[in-house]
Amino acid sequence: MVTLETPLKGVVGPAAAPLEKALGLRTVGDLLRHYPRRYDERGEHTDLATLEIGDQVTLMAQVQRVTAKQMKQRRGSILEVLIGDGIRTITATFFNQPWRERELKVGKWGLFAGKVTEFREKRQLNGPEYVLLDPDDENAANEIEEFAGAIIPVYPAAAGLPTWTISRCVRLALEMVEPPPDPLPSALRAERKLVGLDTALRDIHRPASKEALYAAKKRLKWDEAFALQVTLVQRKQRAADWPARARPGRADGLLAAFDKSLPYTLTNGQVQVGAEIAADMAAEHPMHRLLQGDVGAGKTLVALRAILQVVDSGGQAALLAPTEVLAGQHHRGIVELLGPLAARADEKALAGMLGGSAALGVELLTGSLGVAARRRVLAGLSSGETGLIIGTHALLSEGVDFADLGLVVVDEQHRFGVEQRDILRAKADQPPHTLVMTATPIPRTVAMTVYGDLEVSALTELPAGRSPIATHVVPMGDQRWLDRAWARVREEVGKGHQAYVVCPRIGDEEPGGATDRRPPLAVLDVAPELAEGPLKGLRVEILHGRMPAEDKDSVMRAYAAGDVDVLVATTVIEVGVNVPNATMMVILDAERFGVSQLHQLRGRVGRGSAPGLCLLVSEAVPESPSGERLAAVASTTDGFRLAELDLEQRREGDVLGAAQSGKRSAVRLLSVIKDADLITEARAAATALLAEDLELERHPVLAATVATLVAEDRAEYLEKG
Repeated sequence: MVTLETPLKGVVGPAAAPLEKALGLRTVGDLLRHYPRRYDERGEHTDLATLEIGDQVTLMAQVQRVTAKQMKQRRGSILEVLIGDGIRTITATFFNQPWRERELKVGKWGLFAGKVTEFREKRQLNGPEYVLLDPDDENAANEIEEFAGAIIPVYPAAAGLPTWTISRCVRLALEMVEPPPDPLPSALRAERKLVGLDTALRDIHRPASKEALYAAKKRLKWDEAFALQVTLVQRKQRAADWPARARPGRADGLLAAFDKSLPYTLTNGQVQVGAEIAADMAAEHPMHRLLQGDVGAGKTLVALRAILQVVDSGGQAALLAPTEVLAGQHHRGIVELLGPLAARADEKALAGMLGGSAALGVELLTGSLGVAARRRVLAGLSSGETGLIIGTHALLSEGVDFADLGLVVVDEQHRFGVEQRDILRAKADQPPHTLVMTATPIPRTVAMTVYGDLEVSALTELPAGRSPIATHVVPMGDQRWLDRAWARVREEVGKGHQAYVVCPRIGDEEPGGATDRRPPLAVLDVAPELAEGPLKGLRVEILHGRMPAEDKDSVMRAYAAGDVDVLVATTVIEVGVNVPNATMMVILDAERFGVSQLHQLRGRVGRGSAPGLCLLVSEAVPESPSGERLAAVASTTDGFRLAELDLEQRREGDVLGAAQSGKRSAVRLLSVIKDADLITEARAAATALLAEDLELERHPVLAATVATLVAEDRAEYLEKG
């Protein structure tokens, strides 16, 4: 009997090996949940406008012209086949395969699968695989059987494993598999008008109509949303029973002194979020809170007030940052904010033990710290004289021991894996309170799905004094625009301000494998060209992630002090870097960055009283997806709107952590933007079900399905954010 758990080898034969190697599909269930990424309809035209160089694509197109040529510079022939969708065309080229001219007759329709490349500024498919859909062609008759209906499934494919091979394997699996037990309770299926699982799995691959396809998608989306929400609600309810030490603070402590010393008033959002965090930490269960806020919204200040509350309660705090640059920036910024309330641990020791002094011991721990300094820092940490330790992955090392770790703050949480956060939290006797921060705004439904077991706080208003940032797209191919961009940099420096120039690559590494695209621009190439060319006479320095830590720190200190006019850097400056005098940023090869990354980078300017300017230099065509993405970034500084746009353009599975967990994502159909209502309904249904049966003892099939769709490591990722 063939079930969803049956290995593919006994069902699809030799095709099982490439399915596992290329796509990670091992069982019948894996294959049947490898859903088509789109559906073509015979007679309708596929839009070729969205093709980008490097894409692996499957096109439905018609042969329009066939030209055979002899190559002049080397022996052999080339067959150029112009194919089109009725609006646009692309050339498919075949080297030394003249016999294909007999197959590819003008007027025939087919599916063509291959990689989009570029030759002499024209896009093409180099040696694509294809299957013809002309019923008059005897050679294609067997293949057309795979596409018998009017709705043709097109699968996510891989090199050497085209969509029609996957389609053939799916047909074999559907013929042999037994109807699986349905994990959703019958009452829930009836209430939501959901078709059965067996019907859904068949109709998603072989829909007889658009109505059947819609019903199948709705049901399978429910499976994904419900499995995720069951997992998150379970973990949230279990976590509510964990013990933790309450950290209520005290009325006459460091926090009260710090608040009195502030030269400005907290925003309403900072006051409200601070109260939420304070209440969480005063309870005897561990806080799990996500603090999100746009660039410059004041998250660090909110985190620092939480840290002071914990220290006032006799505990210690750890702030984990992803890079030495950011850790050093946090250390300098927090010491500056605290003023006389900050002290080194050895200085603080003179005033008494933790919680009994008038100063907070603040230390920095990074991998580049010298042996003697490291020994001193670790001693202060284990004795309790250090109230706050700020550091990188070095905090996770053996030998880093706390007297009483009460709060873990993780900045830019998406840069850390689950295991790394666990190592730090395990250094506490009891589960510590946890605050994770992100400067990448997260739409409500993403927060509900990815961080569904965390309480979510958002800072949506900027502190007073922040200046507006104007953003413009600059075409790289137009020298006049480029000349004007560098002239603007000189103008800003002439006003006493500073600028950043951001490149995608360092320059001391190989640019990557063989590609038809030019390598991304590099810091080590661009900096000397600017220093000797359009920015000659200005003080130009470089900054990138592979510089020694002391060099990076030296450059950042010089830049912060105003001793550097232009900093040419990689994305190492993306988060945490705060130089109020920097007013301009030029991002080169801007199309090679994501929406959120561009928004983060842009947030490094306009942090003082002077307005900011960001220029996105790109060779992307305005009508292309990359061009539209850049135009969207230029059109708004609303990070939440840009986050939604970013989400719409990315694979949902990436957003939900597939890349971080290293596993195939449980989310393949569900869209956390388009299916917001469905996710909300699934959350309510999961909460109601688990209120009566938390461990799913009365729903064993559902429990097994949840375990399949949301593996344990995946659940841990979701739990910890």
